[in-house]
Amino acid sequence: MDYSALLLLVLAGLGIFSGNSSVTIAMVVLLLLRVMNLHQTFPWLEKYGLTVGIVLLTIGVMTPLASGRITVQEVLTSFLHWKSLLAIGVGVLVAYLGGRGVTLMSSQPAVVNGLLIGTVLGVAFFKGVPVGPLIAAGILSLLLGKS
Repeated sequence: MDYSALLLLVLAGLGIFSGNSSVTIAMVVLLLLRVMNLHQTFPWLEKYGLTVGIVLLTIGVMTPLASGRITVQEVLTSFLHWKSLLAIGVGVLVAYLGGRGVTLMSSQPAVVNGLLIGTVLGVAFFKGVPVGPLIAAGILSLLLGKS
């Protein structure tokens, strides 16, 4: 029995059950790659998937600025409001935690499974967003005292 495919199927089911299309699509794509015997794509996805995902996420976040929906003046004004300054600080903290998370995930691959399962459960049951593994790994690295 192919337990990896079965786990992907269960996770896809969780995505459907929770109404989270991101998890569902990701699991179905991975299942299709397995079924279509495209295993040679997995090393590339492992190596570059996170980078490609971060690039796409950054494009999505910066699109309102690029399209002109958010003006440069509005960005500059954000430095004058305490909520915006707090948001900047939180953004810096999250980026720092994400960086620590990438380091931890590459140096201790054993924790990746737990982080991934926890993230999928958080997405499936708590309407989270699947950016959790990096931040979770960053928080875990602080708890473990690893840099």
